[in-house]
Amino acid sequence: MAARKGIGLPGTILGIGLGGFVDGILLHQLLQWHHMLSSTDTDRIGVRYYPVDTVPGLRMNTVWDGLFHTVTWLAVLAGIGLLYSRVTASRGRVWRSRALWGWILSGWGLFNLVEGVIDHHLLGIHHVRTGPYQLAWDLGFLVLGVILVVGGWALRRGAGTLDLCQAPR
Repeated sequence: MAARKGIGLPGTILGIGLGGFVDGILLHQLLQWHHMLSSTDTDRIGVRYYPVDTVPGLRMNTVWDGLFHTVTWLAVLAGIGLLYSRVTASRGRVWRSRALWGWILSGWGLFNLVEGVIDHHLLGIHHVRTGPYQLAWDLGFLVLGVILVVGGWALRRGAGTLDLCQAPR
């Protein structure tokens, strides 16, 4: 029962959502390296190609980027809701805890690993950066995911326990 009430699940879900936001905001919007369907001309599942250098193509990619952001936003809301329901005392303390930030980093790394393997390698619907060194960029994304998971684990490993779901005295 104590493990079910811990912060591992909420922290991981928060990390998945926040990691998705970093990906979407930085790589999709600011750097414009890719969009959700930007490599469907070479994908492995036969999705119609929506070139990002045409207005209709960019519109469709923007819709799919918006759906992606909606899912990441819902993950953040779910993670915060779960965390709020599990931590009833010392809520400020949990936000400063190494344990929570370790779980968040691990969730972000998990996002990179799952999204990178599925979207970049298995489906091929987009890549981190198309063109020269495309495979290197995709593999680097996975390596970053591993680093985040290991870093999150190391941060959690040295963290103390938190008082979860205790009534205030």
